[in-house]
Amino acid sequence: MSDVLEVCAAAKAASPQLARTSTQVKNAALDAMAAALVDSRERIIAANEEDLERARAEGVSTALQDRLTLTPERIDGMASALRDLIGLTDPVGEVVRGFTLPNGLEVRQSRVPLGVIAMVYEGRPNVTVDAAGLALKSGNACVLRGSSTAISSNTVLAEILREVLLKQGLPPDAISLVGDTSRESVKQLGRARGLVDLLIPRGGSGLIQSVVTDSQVPVIETGVGNCHVYVDAAADLAKAARIVVNAKTHRPSVCNAAETLLLHQDVAEELLPTVATALTEHGVELRGDTTAQGIVAMSAASPADWDTEYLDLVMAVRVVDSLSDAIAHVATHGTMHSEAIVTEDRAAARRFVAEVDAAVVLVNASTRFTDGGEFGFGAEIGISTQKLHARGPMALPELTTTKYVVEGDGQVRV
Repeated sequence: MSDVLEVCAAAKAASPQLARTSTQVKNAALDAMAAALVDSRERIIAANEEDLERARAEGVSTALQDRLTLTPERIDGMASALRDLIGLTDPVGEVVRGFTLPNGLEVRQSRVPLGVIAMVYEGRPNVTVDAAGLALKSGNACVLRGSSTAISSNTVLAEILREVLLKQGLPPDAISLVGDTSRESVKQLGRARGLVDLLIPRGGSGLIQSVVTDSQVPVIETGVGNCHVYVDAAADLAKAARIVVNAKTHRPSVCNAAETLLLHQDVAEELLPTVATALTEHGVELRGDTTAQGIVAMSAASPADWDTEYLDLVMAVRVVDSLSDAIAHVATHGTMHSEAIVTEDRAAARRFVAEVDAAVVLVNASTRFTDGGEFGFGAEIGISTQKLHARGPMALPELTTTKYVVEGDGQVRV
């Protein structure tokens, strides 16, 4: 475990140089990283195939294999996300507020890097690149601890990014990968107070709760998405069908995919057969309450189904009596990630937005839009479901804190 602390200490030593690195230099490094990823496609895919072979041998689900897979197109996508960061405003140095006191003191609150950001994540090796790029642009060093399932991919990606930093005259320890994928390494990161300034867990509820419970450094919770789409009595049913199918099937293995469909009783009999047909054509298994089963043949939903983040082609279906019932269901079973309402009734939409407690609430749009890239933030480091400091997709500004700078001309307090 001393290796984990050594990695954190090296990142801490690298962080002051990053904090004072100009936007121009950071952008040049991001561009070089993007080019290096594209030039190293074969090397990356070869490493990724090692991970996929292990996943297949271990019987990992098809949906989770999809999260793990890197194709030439996905590698190009990671490179594109890095280049997108170049065009975004550098938050470091931004003056949040400034004023002059009656005694002549000039006070300004400016954004500064957090320092060292550690991230623990599962599957999805693209997170290695997204997190590294966001950390670099926001002036932070990062310590990355991926899962054992993606260790070959993550190792190669980190090597490529570190090689670029060295060539660009930046400290390679600004991007570090923890090779130990045991649970103990996660605990060690959480105890690295003084070396790690922020720890971000990104994965299943078990991982997140373990980090939150054991960590001695500040933590931002991310990612668990038991997301709902509620189709209101006043919904445009054609619009609703498109949204439901997209929210469930566009990419079912990610946290902003819809897991439960709530239907108002006034539209259930007309809409559910159409939606069920479309979903089953995509291979979705439906599990419904008694009313839903009476409309369309499907499995019975168990109490656990309402609380399950499937990350797979499974969807729970419930018919509710009213908007109030839908809001109550979300309050009981949701994870404060992303919740959607489909309705043409603006009063119903306003009430849903006001009363549903979630990081992102969508009106007449798919939950799949909860994404830093879709919001125009570039890559994201995660989607925060908590309420302090950052909430929703976390991009560059969320990876900074602030510092007050006070300038005077000899003033003393009397």
